[in-house]
Amino acid sequence: MPGPAPEWPAVFRHFCRGVGFCFAFHRRRFSSDRTLRYNSWMEDRPGKLVVISGPSGVGKTTLLRRLLADLPELVPSISATTRPPRAGERDGLDYHFLTMEEFERRRAAGEFLECCQVYGRQHWYGTLAAEVEPRIAAGKWVVLEIDVEGTLSILARFPQAITIFVEPSHPDQLLQRLQGRGTESPEAMARRLEVARRELHEAHRYKHRVVNENVNEALVAVERVLADEGFAAAADRSSTFHALITPDQTTPEESRS
Repeated sequence: MPGPAPEWPAVFRHFCRGVGFCFAFHRRRFSSDRTLRYNSWMEDRPGKLVVISGPSGVGKTTLLRRLLADLPELVPSISATTRPPRAGERDGLDYHFLTMEEFERRRAAGEFLECCQVYGRQHWYGTLAAEVEPRIAAGKWVVLEIDVEGTLSILARFPQAITIFVEPSHPDQLLQRLQGRGTESPEAMARRLEVARRELHEAHRYKHRVVNENVNEALVAVERVLADEGFAAAADRSSTFHALITPDQTTPEESRS
């Protein structure tokens, strides 16, 4: 004969234990999944951060200007600085021109992703988080032109950032280009070259390296990097460029090889 039926309180206790176990299991699983989703947040979002660096005189500013003209879908981040505007520069377009007091206030408030004094001068430069984070969250590809020290600070917060180091084919090119500017004193030029040597020594920290011996070739190389990283506009442009080249045509680069 079957034994006596268990009392309802005992049945209810066993049921509650089972429900509690399932809840705890799924809560731990949910917490783990949430952590994984958070860790891959930057990787999964359509927006990305592109960092371009290079020593003074390598031509990265000209290269970036050409890149933005070719790929207007890229959003440039406007740096903040404490130096006064130069002739023709406009606040909010070329730089965010801040007083030293305002810069220090924002720095203390943690509003900068990175900032530093450039070439040992009194003026500060920095990247405001408001220039980057909201745009990436909106799915934009944001591009920064900053130095090596700033890049290392950026990578601490955005480890998935696409980093590109622009370098000369030979260090002597930097001296020639700086001399060609005719705007630097011997002391300032020596200071820039010393910084350039240190930056070239850190080039291995970047995911991609592009030699800028010819700006057109360097531009194609940078656009190819962006296409490989998933930037649709760069991939479309690369496909169009190659489709226009028939077997009877050669690019200027091929004609010199």
